[in-house]
Amino acid sequence: MSDTASWTGPWMEEEHLILQDSVRKFMDAELKPNLDKWRKAGIVDRDFWKKAGAQGLLGVAVPEEFGGMGANQAGDAIIGYEQARSGDSGWGWGVHNICLHYIVNYGTPEQKERWLPGLVSGDIVPAIAMTEPGTGSDLQSVQTYAAKDGNEYVINGSKTFITNGQTADIIIVVAKTDREARARGVSLIVVETAEAEGFRRGRNLEKLGMKGQDTSELFFEDVRVPPANLLGGEEGQGFYQLMRQLPWERLQIGIGALGACDFALGETLNYVKERKAFGQRVMDFQNTRFKLAECSTKIEVTRAFIDKCVQKLIDGKLTAEDGSMAKWWGSQVQCEVIDECLQLHGGYGFMMEYPIARAYADARVQKIYGGTNEIQKELIARGLDR
Repeated sequence: MSDTASWTGPWMEEEHLILQDSVRKFMDAELKPNLDKWRKAGIVDRDFWKKAGAQGLLGVAVPEEFGGMGANQAGDAIIGYEQARSGDSGWGWGVHNICLHYIVNYGTPEQKERWLPGLVSGDIVPAIAMTEPGTGSDLQSVQTYAAKDGNEYVINGSKTFITNGQTADIIIVVAKTDREARARGVSLIVVETAEAEGFRRGRNLEKLGMKGQDTSELFFEDVRVPPANLLGGEEGQGFYQLMRQLPWERLQIGIGALGACDFALGETLNYVKERKAFGQRVMDFQNTRFKLAECSTKIEVTRAFIDKCVQKLIDGKLTAEDGSMAKWWGSQVQCEVIDECLQLHGGYGFMMEYPIARAYADARVQKIYGGTNEIQKELIARGLDR
């Protein structure tokens, strides 16, 4: 990959550039050498989580009193970009970061004290269980139910496509605490897996891409959880907690798309400058130059919008429509750019030993998770119809 690819947004200050340099060195030293091993194993080593925690990558925006850096989420944006720019989508940092912000923003003081230090250090790996076998983007219709029984919640239901599902120590479960209500019946309940009798992990799902990421089915059969694990301490707040965090989750997908595009373009430039056909470099064909010019332009247009969104995030002004636009546009451009880059590799682009082939397979799900791109267009349109 070209080492010139970088992200130097207008919102970046000196501390952001220092963080970026530190993250890039960590990815080069600790992440990249392990990618093939993790893809074959279908899971990332637990020790890597602790190394990332020791490096400060798991709690940039967590208050210092809980072991974090106390910075804003711009630092999280840098880490997400650098992971994707490294050619990786297997490490479940993104989901870890999403879960972290649920607890930072909605957890009670006791919940923050209980879980944040371990999340920051890497001793606790989290997951969030939204999707069910029969329910995708419609979170108001989840069937998993948490019934109150004395001084406990009893959870029954199943979830699927859960990132970090095989390794998670805590799982934020989206469940109904009132079956008769829709949005107002949804709550978020934290299940601590080591203590949860009746909790079972299904198989590690075999996916088209993201081979290094453990993605699982989860089953809850009369799992008893104390009321202290109800996120925020109040029933019926789950749907609103989800909606307030989804803009960041979707922007995060757009940021990852930008990093993946920079990675793919760098790999392709290296290839076409070295590969020869008909007595000249592949780079010297007009078609190659035009295709790369198109890809580079799409990437820079995307970068400009992502920069705007990150600045809004810093200012506390990121809207739901902003997040949906970043997710839809970023993932669409990612798939288009990587497809063109793979084509320029010719037959080698179809071989999984080449990073561009793996990037192609990894990219496809970006248009699906976090709410499908069709859902994003509907959300954007609703904003226009107010």
